[in-house]
Amino acid sequence: MKLTILGGGGFRVPLVYGALLGDRAEGRVTRVVLHDLDAARLSAVTRVLAEQASQVPDAPQVTATTDLDEALRGADFVFSAIRVGGLEGRANDERVALAQGVLGQETVGAGGIAYGLRTVPVAVDIARRVAELAPDAWVINFTNPAGLVTEAMSRHLGNRVIGICDSPVGLGRRIARVLGANPREAFIDYVGLNHLGWVRGLRVAGRDELPRLLADTELLGSFEEGKLFGPEWLQSLGAVPNEYLHYYYFNREAVLSYSQAEKTRGAFLRDQQARFYEEMKRTDASALSVWDRTRAEREATYMSENRETAGAGERDADDLSGGYEKVALALMRAIARDERTTLILNVRNHGTLSALDADAVIEVPCLVDANGAHPVAVAPLPDHATGLVCAVKAVEREVLSAAESGSRATAVKAFALHPLVDSVNVARRLVEGYTEVHPGLAYLG
Repeated sequence: MKLTILGGGGFRVPLVYGALLGDRAEGRVTRVVLHDLDAARLSAVTRVLAEQASQVPDAPQVTATTDLDEALRGADFVFSAIRVGGLEGRANDERVALAQGVLGQETVGAGGIAYGLRTVPVAVDIARRVAELAPDAWVINFTNPAGLVTEAMSRHLGNRVIGICDSPVGLGRRIARVLGANPREAFIDYVGLNHLGWVRGLRVAGRDELPRLLADTELLGSFEEGKLFGPEWLQSLGAVPNEYLHYYYFNREAVLSYSQAEKTRGAFLRDQQARFYEEMKRTDASALSVWDRTRAEREATYMSENRETAGAGERDADDLSGGYEKVALALMRAIARDERTTLILNVRNHGTLSALDADAVIEVPCLVDANGAHPVAVAPLPDHATGLVCAVKAVEREVLSAAESGSRATAVKAFALHPLVDSVNVARRLVEGYTEVHPGLAYLG
């Protein structure tokens, strides 16, 4: 079975390959093709993968190419983890937004819109190439903004593109852990959009254990989201939000913290990864050791500004091991081997949330089998959550429209309608700022 990884020179590719190495069953991935536009990055990551595989018999064969069509032909699965504009682009997204006093985070607010505007045209082109060259392939998308990009690709690939994210998995794992439950035996009632969802229940043996957590202030304050949001706010919501909702519920504090930080997250990662790839060019030391040291630093500093704002302290050791690669492997395994499982995924709505149309991509528990991912019926969201979900989905639709039409006015509309951008004039200045620093947005007339 052939797996193609788009963005194959990306820093987190070894996580995916490491997960594949532990899969010894029939119907496993035997060939991995890495595709990237940067040959030097491909070379660095290939070195890391070679070390990972050195002690593993029958490890999946790895090849690398800068030719997209070559990478796609004959693929059974395509894993899309591209970053249009690189980390320099992410740093610019943050800088331009903060200059206007609004959030520039990678997937939330102005930064997420800017990232979406330059990523969607590339993702759509990839979807068209997959449809032509590998029509039977399943595309697993982790390219951010994951829900928006998955929806853009679904217009060409239908249900054969599925978006993944490790945030809901990590949240469910943390809740189960504090309740003393086995995460593998728990059903997580999670509903929303990517980076905009809520855990409303956690059922173990048919019993919802979340009310027990919400009633216990001490337990609520003992894990990441409890520290971020505070027990009182979680009790008011009657649910546990995805960590990214901190940008909405505590927006002023988040913007202030990001503005005062020595470096934005994008600038930190840009500089950190630049050092990693440069070191890989000139070192004879263990590539895997260099990568692992860099990864540990990356994970430990995740959402550090938000935790500082909330006084949440350092991340728990159990939350430093990543997770999206495990979701990807579980999804591939379920489809390839018809091993039915339940995963929280980004898929077309198909009537699951009545407030949104059938083609809207949402993030919900899905039953997965050889025919793909099927969203599980869920109860309606409360009004406050429905309002936020509908508002952000409307913005995503404007982004898709702007990317398709090249309309600058539509791009301004997308920014202006976002709940975290509070002025049409600010929206206009954001579009001006982003088109100045991003060559990839030259298409906006």
